[in-house]
Amino acid sequence: MKALVAERDWLTVVLLPGYAPDLSPVEGLWAHIKRSLANLAARTLSELETLLRKRLKALQYRHSILDGFLAGTGLALDRPDGP
Repeated sequence: MKALVAERDWLTVVLLPGYAPDLSPVEGLWAHIKRSLANLAARTLSELETLLRKRLKALQYRHSILDGFLAGTGLALDRPDGP
């Protein structure tokens, strides 16, 4: 890995702890989904799965909310200038 990273000036490697929920935008997404299910009493696992899929699909088109999950981590996605 060191050689691979050394060959790419644009690549920055940041070592993160093995488990860092505060640095994971996915944790924010799941917290958001779980809050929306707070009073749900699904009768079957299939019913729960269907509802989760619908809510995740709806979030796919809400870029401002997804950006908020990333912003909540304090991290940023910077694109490299070139290969």
